[in-house]
Amino acid sequence: MHRTAATAEQRIHDAAQVLDESPRDFDALIERARGRCFVLLGEASHGTDEFYGLRAAITRRLLEELGFDAVAVEGDWPDTLRLDGYVRGQSADTLDGAFGDFQRFPTWMWRNTRVREFIDWLHGHNAARSVVDRVGVYGMDVYSLYRSAEAVIGYLEGVDPEQARLARHVYACLDHIERPQDYAWESARGLRPDCREGAVALLVSLLSRAPQYLESDGREAAEALFHAERNAHVVLNAERYYREMFGGHVHTWNLRDAHMVETLFALRKHLHRQGRAGRIVVWAHNSHLGDARATAMGERGEWNVGQLVREQAGADNALLVGFTTYTGHVTAARDWDEPAERRWVRPAPPGSIEHLMHAARRDRFYLDLQHPDLRESLAPALPERAIGVVYRPETERQSHYFDARLSRQFDVMFHLDETTALEPFDIGRHWQHPELPDTWPSGL
Repeated sequence: MHRTAATAEQRIHDAAQVLDESPRDFDALIERARGRCFVLLGEASHGTDEFYGLRAAITRRLLEELGFDAVAVEGDWPDTLRLDGYVRGQSADTLDGAFGDFQRFPTWMWRNTRVREFIDWLHGHNAARSVVDRVGVYGMDVYSLYRSAEAVIGYLEGVDPEQARLARHVYACLDHIERPQDYAWESARGLRPDCREGAVALLVSLLSRAPQYLESDGREAAEALFHAERNAHVVLNAERYYREMFGGHVHTWNLRDAHMVETLFALRKHLHRQGRAGRIVVWAHNSHLGDARATAMGERGEWNVGQLVREQAGADNALLVGFTTYTGHVTAARDWDEPAERRWVRPAPPGSIEHLMHAARRDRFYLDLQHPDLRESLAPALPERAIGVVYRPETERQSHYFDARLSRQFDVMFHLDETTALEPFDIGRHWQHPELPDTWPSGL
C-alpha cells in the first residue's frame, strides 16, 4: 500500500464520527448548517434506502431546530405540487393519494416507503403550525413539458379566459404527442416549428398581468399565481431542453441544472414575500449537488446546482452534503423505462473514493471534509461512483464513475459501507427477488 493512500485512510479513520443511530449523529452537521440559506443533501444513487432515510432525518432537524421552511426535490413541479397540497393541509388527498401524479419512469424515485414516511411526518409537523408557517415541498426539475402547459392553461381559465385561449393556441405548437423525447427527435430534424417565441410571450404576459390577477386579496391568490409562473418557466425551459436533446449545441445538463437553480431562487424570493426566512433544504443526486468545478463534469464545460448555488448565494450560505456507499443493493433498472429491480452494487474498486472510505474501517460515519487533516488529503482527483435510475455493472467504470476532488466537491459527507435497496410502492416480480452477489452462498 502506498504511503500517501495509507495516510489518507488513517486520517479518515481518525476524523470520522461513527454513526450510532442516535440523535447525536447529526449534531455536527446541524452546527455547520446554522446561519446558511441552503442545505443540499445528495445521494450516490436514486435507489438507496439509507440515503433517503438519512436525508429525511436531517431535514426534520433542520426544520425543527433551524427554521428551514421549504424542501425542494429533484422532481417535477406539477407532480410535487400535489404532495405540497397534502403536507400543508390544502387538499382532500389521502397520504397515498398525494403521490398519485408521480407516474412517469422512474416512479420509485418518489413513490417509495421512505418518502411516504417523511411526507406523513411533515403533514403532522405542519398541522401544529399556523397556515403561514407551514413547510412546503416543491419540485425543481424540467421534464414536465406537457403537464406544466396544462397547468398554466388551467390557471388562466380561472382568472383570464381570454389569455387561456391564447395559451391553448401558443402551446398547441408543442402538439402533445405521447413522449417529450419524440418532440425532441422531431425538433432536431426540423419537423417542428420553434415554439419558444410564443412561450416567452406568454410568460411575459403572465408576469405583466400579475397585479390584475392579484386583485382578489389573499395568500391563496398569490400562491396560485406563483405556481402558474413556475409552470410557465418549466414550459419555456423544457421546450429548449427537449429541442437541444438531439444534435443541439448546448449542454442539456447545463440547461436542466440552470433551471433547477432558477427555481430555487424564485422559491426563496416567493418565501421572502410571505415574510418567511426563505431557507431551503434540497434533495437531489450527488452529481447535481456537489460542486461541478471539482469534478470531471466541470472539465467538460458542465455546471450544476451545487456550483451555481455556491456562486450565486455565496459559499458560506450553502452547505453541500455528499453520500457514498461501498456495496450492498440498490433499486434500479437495467435500462431506461424497464422495471425496478434490487440490483447488487458491486464492491467499489481500489483507487476509488468509496474504496478509500471502506479501507478506513469505520463502517458508517460522518466526515467533515474541511477538517484540517482531511482537506488536502482528499483534494486529489479520484473516481467517484454515481448510480442514477439505471445500473450497468458490466460497464461500471465507464457508466458510473467520474473523477472528483472530494473536499472541493462537498463540505461534509456520510459514508455507509453497505446499503440496502429503496422499497417502492409498486413492487413487481422483478424487485421481489434481489440480485445476489457473485460469491453467494459461499461468501468467498
